[in-house]
Amino acid sequence: MFQVVQNINTGTTEIIEIPSPSLKPNHGLIRTNLTLISSGTEKSLVDFGKSGLIGKAMSQPEKVKMVLDKVKSDGVIATYSAVKSKLDEPMQLGYCNVGTILDGTESNLAEGTRVVSNGKHASVVCVPKNLIAPIPNNVTDEEAAFTVLGAIGLQGMRLIEPTLGETVVVIGLGLIGLIAVQLLKANGCEVIGVDFDSNKCELAKQFGAHVVDLSKSQDPIEVADQITRGRGVDAVLITASSSSNDIVHQAATMCRKRGRIVLVGVVGLELNRNDFYEKELSFQVSCSYGPGRYDENYEAKGNDYPYAFVRWTEQRNFEAILQLMSSGQLNVKPLISYRYAVGDAAKAYSKLDESGSLGIVLDYRSDNEKTKSYVELTDSKNQRCSQSGNVSFLGCGNYASRILIPTFAKSGANFCTIVTSSGISGVHHGKKHRFEKASTSINDVFEDDTDTVVIATQHNLHAKQTIEALQHDKNVFVEKPLAMTHEEIDEIERVYKSSGSMLMVGYNRRFAPQIQKIKALLDKKPMPKCFIMTMNAGDIPKDSWTQDPLIGGGRIIGEACHYIDLMRFLAGSKIVSHTAIKMGHNQYIEMTEDKAIITLSFEDGSVGTIHYYANGGKAFPKERIEVFCDHGVLQLDNFRKLTGFGWKGFSKMNLWSQDKGQDACVNEFMSAIKAGKASPIPADEIFEVARVTVEIAENLRKQEK
Repeated sequence: MFQVVQNINTGTTEIIEIPSPSLKPNHGLIRTNLTLISSGTEKSLVDFGKSGLIGKAMSQPEKVKMVLDKVKSDGVIATYSAVKSKLDEPMQLGYCNVGTILDGTESNLAEGTRVVSNGKHASVVCVPKNLIAPIPNNVTDEEAAFTVLGAIGLQGMRLIEPTLGETVVVIGLGLIGLIAVQLLKANGCEVIGVDFDSNKCELAKQFGAHVVDLSKSQDPIEVADQITRGRGVDAVLITASSSSNDIVHQAATMCRKRGRIVLVGVVGLELNRNDFYEKELSFQVSCSYGPGRYDENYEAKGNDYPYAFVRWTEQRNFEAILQLMSSGQLNVKPLISYRYAVGDAAKAYSKLDESGSLGIVLDYRSDNEKTKSYVELTDSKNQRCSQSGNVSFLGCGNYASRILIPTFAKSGANFCTIVTSSGISGVHHGKKHRFEKASTSINDVFEDDTDTVVIATQHNLHAKQTIEALQHDKNVFVEKPLAMTHEEIDEIERVYKSSGSMLMVGYNRRFAPQIQKIKALLDKKPMPKCFIMTMNAGDIPKDSWTQDPLIGGGRIIGEACHYIDLMRFLAGSKIVSHTAIKMGHNQYIEMTEDKAIITLSFEDGSVGTIHYYANGGKAFPKERIEVFCDHGVLQLDNFRKLTGFGWKGFSKMNLWSQDKGQDACVNEFMSAIKAGKASPIPADEIFEVARVTVEIAENLRKQEK
């Protein structure tokens, strides 16, 4: 199947072949008929890609600050690698999709049903069920392609709350603006349309609006004053895209006292207080298609809002637009400027630079290829090892693509299959690192001659996929955590003991060169040690998947497990007891589980605390490890600076760049596989750390909120 993407580095538009996405829970699988290129939003994305590094930085100053903060904590080399990786990712384009249901088992829609969605420019898309709406029989595919854009304009209009007879100004007569003009007219309003493009002004006039053609030096404030007989307009809907601050000032000047301004587009927002103070104006920014946008519970998990309390959601706005099309009150046919087959998408995007260009339709109906779960990425098979070293990946997120895949490549792995849910990241990184194929089905890994599987998916999938891989006699390298429940750990251990395969968890920190140095120094001292380990983890929003107990397991299971394993390694002794306490309930901080103190006691008498804090500042080291033993102290900051205090024979070991042991961890694992040796981390330690981690997380959740 085809997908349209943008190269963020160059801004070029590309058509790539990817495997068909797999169906996810609470989603629908759709074969695309048509998609619509949004001349406003997508042009801004293309322009961003075409700009140089300085231009990209100037347009996103908040990201520059994040980069500078990362330089302070991780160093220039690690930061450069992260930024380069981010810019290397292809950007999926599009959000106006029309197609037919391929698999509606999760969305309660019959196969073959014509639907609209916010799916990408791709032959097949997997879309949340609450972002899919059936198309009335008398609405064509081309008309339906404007539904999502129409919903954006409709949501902005709903926020204005226009009443019959009011006068409303629409600034910016692009696709959303011209649709908004019609919606306001259908609502019984007098409408004034404002734009620099004479052709767009003419269209707005055909839809019944008074127009202000800025290219002819017409003054919108004078026109508004004439139409309202000096009273001022009731509301202004801004659908323009501009960096100018004058647009909001102009909107405020046109408004009557207690008028309303709603921003749908993107404009400068250096507001003049007097503009709003003297007239008591209200100003609001509209969020996309309506209530539910960016809400994981609504979109990803499929939980709808109660109809009686949230009348208009994203999906219900889609339905309202389709009904207006069906009744003839919304006419989008004049908004189509060009039609192209999807194979000519690059030509279609070049039309965005043309003055007056509006809707551009991409047609997929000539693509009759059957859906496939995989695509071949190389012309010939990689040079396979006869016994071992043939590696496949499940998952290709940021850590896998930036760290794990390059590290396995350096270790001499022969890459077979890379599996991702959407297919696009698998194709991109698969080509880059010479995988044989990219797939959206885990079965494509189990059915080939892969001998080693790397699992780098979301945490809730780790246990299931580890068990399946072991049952298929594959060696497993699973990113932490191993599992999220005791039942999962028990089942993995049972299957592992009967499999004969190797099991490894990506506890890379124990392999870091400075940790290896600390271990060597400690091994010379038989007495118990005291450890203090601090993770200045940084805040992650409560609605992040990592914080979800059912998906990410929370940050103790997902991240603090690193330090439980690290302390177990440095102590060289079994954990015999543990306690944990989290921040108490308070009125200032809702999420308290990721601000906790964990205490571990070991069989040899050693003891240590892990301070996992998500409320610290970035000026302090992100990770600090301190070891107290035999009247000496070892202190490691950010895996760059190791210092010995009163430690006989050792004073310091500093690195030019941060090294958390990822390379050494993978090298040890791959060397063990090729040599037929045992796992670099003993299995009993893997299961011990997993169980202790889960117990600690469970105990923290039981504490009073």
